[in-house]
Amino acid sequence: MSTTAIRTEQSYVLDEPYYEPVANEIEVFAAAYNNQLPILLKGPTGCGKTRFIEYMAWYLKRPMVTVACHDDLTASDLIGRYLVRGGETVWVDGPLTSAVRQGSICYLDEVVEARKDTSVVIHPLCDDRRLLPIEKLGELLSAPPEFCLAISYNPGYQSVLKDLKQSTRQRFVALEFGYPSAETEQIIIEKESGVDAGTARQLIKFGNMTRNLKGSGLDEGASTRLLVNAGKLIASGIAPVAATDAAIAQALTDDEDMLQAVHELSRSIF
Repeated sequence: MSTTAIRTEQSYVLDEPYYEPVANEIEVFAAAYNNQLPILLKGPTGCGKTRFIEYMAWYLKRPMVTVACHDDLTASDLIGRYLVRGGETVWVDGPLTSAVRQGSICYLDEVVEARKDTSVVIHPLCDDRRLLPIEKLGELLSAPPEFCLAISYNPGYQSVLKDLKQSTRQRFVALEFGYPSAETEQIIIEKESGVDAGTARQLIKFGNMTRNLKGSGLDEGASTRLLVNAGKLIASGIAPVAATDAAIAQALTDDEDMLQAVHELSRSIF
């Protein structure tokens, strides 16, 4: 039996999260939510998918619960299980069941990392039935109109064995996320890190150079998140080359040759 511990507390996002729209994703998500349609977010790591979900929870004024999916995550971890507490056997809802009961937004981050039995569980929630079968309780839980299931995955980073099946993905309204335009990314970096416009533009130039190395030594280029992290270090007084080495290069690879190559890219800019 899996002993995975998942935080199941649901909370409202009280303060508006900073989010810079790149297209009509807010309107599409809101329309899908109002029509009780599940949402799939796809895109590379660090491009703003989780921040977007937090923003939409604030925008729609709904509580949310986030589950970071991983190799050991089972259907029971999502639905719930019997546990012994104080000498008694009690049923404890998992995060998905809790979200359905409360009419929350349930966000399954990197869903393809979870075990295959999880897709069987979410399928009835993703069509007109909107049902969650809880076999151990003999209960068929009907999702209220306020409940929303959102999942995410990175299609460019998955192996064939961990790709999202067509039988699953065709149940969702899909929003594709990528790295924002240079103008939008500059606004984000300045706002999030506190660096000036010139430094933000240099970080973007460096980030684009690393992204061009994807598939040629790097699995992923520098995400917007990593550029913001480097900007925060620079704003705190760290030299730009040292900041990009620590916040970006070391996060992207452990290969010594690639580390040196990324370091030289940084030196060519800063």
